[in-house]
Amino acid sequence: MDLIQSGVERKLHLQELEELRLDSYESSRIYKEKTKAFHDKQILRREFVVGQNVLLFNSRLKFMPGKLRSRWDGPFVIINFFPYGAVELKDKQTRSTFTVNGHRLKPFYEGTPQQPEDTEVEAEIRLLDVVYSP
Repeated sequence: MDLIQSGVERKLHLQELEELRLDSYESSRIYKEKTKAFHDKQILRREFVVGQNVLLFNSRLKFMPGKLRSRWDGPFVIINFFPYGAVELKDKQTRSTFTVNGHRLKPFYEGTPQQPEDTEVEAEIRLLDVVYSP
């Protein structure tokens, strides 16, 4: 009778281990879903139009980047869109065209944003009001 009882207990322990394993798989799946949802929510959707100015990511600088060197080249003008995310660009200076992956692009904003004149005057007044004593 002792062997039968120990066999039943062994089966119960194995069932408990199986339930714990399934629970860990379920919690791992839930964690991955939440992480993916958070990541997808943080991604900015970029939509480009023909004629828009864009910057192109220079992937060759990954191997030997300069400290103050920008990884973005441009600006370029979008000429055409191809299937599967390919984009045809035109260089403004050399007037040459080439095709790149659309994931390597970001919008180019020309100039600096205009600030109202009042805020510039206030900034100058604040700087002039500071008195330095040696």
